[in-house]
Amino acid sequence: AGFVWGRGAVDMKSGVAAFCRAAALFAKAHTPDTGIVSLAITNDEEADSINGTQKLMQWAAEQGHRFDFAIVGEPSSASQLGDSIKIGRRGTISGTVTVSGKQGHSAYPERAANPIPALARLALVLSETPLDEGSAHFQPSNLEVTSMDVGNPASNVIPARGQLTFNIRFNDNWNGDTIREWIEARLAEVEAPGIRITWEQISAVARCFVSEQGRDVETVVDGVHAITGLRPELATFGGTSDARFIADYCPVLECGLVGKTMHQVDERVPVEQVEKLADIYLEILNRFF
Repeated sequence: AGFVWGRGAVDMKSGVAAFCRAAALFAKAHTPDTGIVSLAITNDEEADSINGTQKLMQWAAEQGHRFDFAIVGEPSSASQLGDSIKIGRRGTISGTVTVSGKQGHSAYPERAANPIPALARLALVLSETPLDEGSAHFQPSNLEVTSMDVGNPASNVIPARGQLTFNIRFNDNWNGDTIREWIEARLAEVEAPGIRITWEQISAVARCFVSEQGRDVETVVDGVHAITGLRPELATFGGTSDARFIADYCPVLECGLVGKTMHQVDERVPVEQVEKLADIYLEILNRFF
């Protein structure tokens, strides 16, 4: 049957196509009073996601639309179609820490305030202080220092400032306010004469969410099992997704293709897998209604 090739073939244009096929077949086989199936398709999904799903859901709520359940077609499967669905996602926050001192010549350190030792200690404190031990649905929260820079090409000059950036992936033990408090507490642990430490958040906090494991989730699990023979793992690993915006309005999970080639050169998916995903979606719709 061949492959669908191209950026977005896995994440997640083929998922949209599969659900469109399932919705069309479902509508053809049922009367309008069976129920309502809505397709919420938008862009601006990566990074800050200012004009995408978040605004779409706000608009829908303002128009009086209410939703009982939502499925996001993210590539949730790990190695086989249907082996995993995502019932939640970790939250994330990024920031830049600036350590300011006083520039000077390395031969006269008493006339300067070197920010680099404090910057190095901060990197260790942030990296080595555990945030938590995990939760029922999530692995332990994690901070990674992603860059350190002083912008100083001279070997005999003490720089005036240094910066590091970090990213935290946090579980449902945290929210935006408490994770910021944790960051500020860690920064307060490092002090040095003549040194000032500040930090700035990069973009909005993506909140953590997890959907209750009730009847709706079981309906999806049963639908996947009926088509694939697999009972999917209820997972929460990976990065963030637009499901976090939908979680403010109704229960949501992610059910989609195998994500091995997503975000890569030669992204591709077997046509047979897309067709099977459409069968899964149709089975889920039939079970819901």
